[in-house]
Amino acid sequence: MSKAVLTISSKNYSSWSLRGWLLCRMAGLDFREEVLSSDDPDARAELLLLSPSFLVPRLVHNGITVWDTLAIAEYLHEEFPQAGLLPKTLAARTHCRSISGEMHSGFANLRSALPMNLKAHYKGFKVWAAAQADIERVVTVWHECLKKYGGPYLFGERPSLADAMYAPVTTRFQTYDVKLDRTCADYCETILSLPDMIEWMEEARAEPTAVEELEAEF
Repeated sequence: MSKAVLTISSKNYSSWSLRGWLLCRMAGLDFREEVLSSDDPDARAELLLLSPSFLVPRLVHNGITVWDTLAIAEYLHEEFPQAGLLPKTLAARTHCRSISGEMHSGFANLRSALPMNLKAHYKGFKVWAAAQADIERVVTVWHECLKKYGGPYLFGERPSLADAMYAPVTTRFQTYDVKLDRTCADYCETILSLPDMIEWMEEARAEPTAVEELEAEF
């Protein structure tokens, strides 16, 4: 049987690629990466938010092709239920799907004002009001989950779909020097300290290419 293939774009800039990659790692899937050039039309559309529908990340496994991060997550959950991508109880699974869907379809101001860039650090970055409202909503989601399920991850003792969906936000908060309370700062540290996250960030920082439009002087 051929090895699964996950097609991604830039590790430095692509939040959706990070989500798909983390989900495959969490599921324990044996896969190889196929990285698109930043000049590839599908890659640029995703990185620059130029399309409402993206074709990366894209997973090919057992003759099945699946794209869109939530679709990849649901596929992996069906194939590897023991991985715990979704919580065990119906109530918790529903909650997990809801906040993951919220991240999938919302937070447009956060995405545009604080684009993912793991190589950068903007100390004292000023967040404009619309993006601040998105940040406050993220903080509310995190507080509710960590209090209800006990942490250190959003749904308890092991990472889930929700943690994969919010992982790029933790990198944005680091890049743009977003001030957080102790609870949220600890959660960010928990996610950023995951071995898979450390591996991704190291490889992102080693990328030789830059996307000019995402390297604006803030």
